[in-house]
Amino acid sequence: MLHVLRSQRLRWRWGDSAVGAGGLGSQPGSEMASLPPRGLVPPLLWGLSLFLSLPGPVWLQPSPSPQSSPPTELHPCHTCRGLVDSFNKGLERTIRDNFGGGNTAWEEEKLSKYKDSETRLVEVLESVCSKSDFECHRLLELSEELVESWWFHKQQEAPDLFQWLCSDSLKLCCPSGTFGPSCLPCFGPCARCSGPEESNCLQCKKGWALHHLKCVDIDECGTERASCGSNQFCVNTEGSYECRDCAKACLGCMGAGPGRCKKCSPGYQQVGSKCLDVDECETEVCPGENEQCENTEGSYRCVCAEGYKQMEGVCVKEQIPESAGFFSEMTEDELVVLQQMFFGVIICALATLAAKGDLVFTAIFIGAVAAMTGYWLSERSDRVLEGFIKGR
Repeated sequence: MLHVLRSQRLRWRWGDSAVGAGGLGSQPGSEMASLPPRGLVPPLLWGLSLFLSLPGPVWLQPSPSPQSSPPTELHPCHTCRGLVDSFNKGLERTIRDNFGGGNTAWEEEKLSKYKDSETRLVEVLESVCSKSDFECHRLLELSEELVESWWFHKQQEAPDLFQWLCSDSLKLCCPSGTFGPSCLPCFGPCARCSGPEESNCLQCKKGWALHHLKCVDIDECGTERASCGSNQFCVNTEGSYECRDCAKACLGCMGAGPGRCKKCSPGYQQVGSKCLDVDECETEVCPGENEQCENTEGSYRCVCAEGYKQMEGVCVKEQIPESAGFFSEMTEDELVVLQQMFFGVIICALATLAAKGDLVFTAIFIGAVAAMTGYWLSERSDRVLEGFIKGR
């Protein structure tokens, strides 16, 4: 379709013309040149051949023709890159030439329609290749449908026509950052290169600058490319930069630490070349009763003195609880064990007293009484012993 439109536009522009090819006829009345007498022809031919065989002056001798070298054939990638570059120039030219009449409202309305129109595409393709560039014309014929597809459908998702057409679609060029028929990777920061070495770079990645075919890191911190906050400082990295926070002592800084401050923060003071913390506790800054000052980084705070605690904004003396006795801190299990030990001691004492008596029946009687008493007290033994231990 685009090929037909381009042909029609060329006919409209130049018009149809035909060149007649008529033969050259002999003019009437012309006379034939007079010929020399037949007898003089052989001597004249002999003299002419002798003259031509003699060496003539240097300036009359033909100069040797220079040895012509065969024309170097461009790589298809170069042809594709040239086609894309010419196409982009055509886009700039068409958007500039078709508008600028002064009617802004009309231009905005028409420009939005013309910008991505088929008319503009045809105008650009008409002049994308020079008349003598056969390779460009051949490549354009092969890729015209792809260019048309990109123009109407792929511009937004693939704004780089060279990458989309030459690398991704036609596979004529290696992807960015590679080189050669096998598309080997370039050296580090090279975006385009002619070989694997550091000195083979043709174009550098973002954050690098090309210098003598080498990519040199750009120091964004020394230029206006870096954009850091008012209380940050810039640190250059390979191909980029970082913004880091200033020290707490600084209001604006030129680097890390309290010695690179532009101005000291409140609570700090300039001591030599550094901003150091002010000890506010050297003066009486805590007016409350039983309060004491505690210095902090860049400030201070008021806390209650030792032995006092804060209650409702006032430091009051802490109450120390009185001791409740030895048995008050014992657990229930410890009390049970202590009860069993107590009854055991009582029974042993009774048995010892009975054994020292004169009569055996006395010992048996005392033992029986002790057993009956223990059995009778078993139900209330816990309560009785607990009251005894606690003094109740």
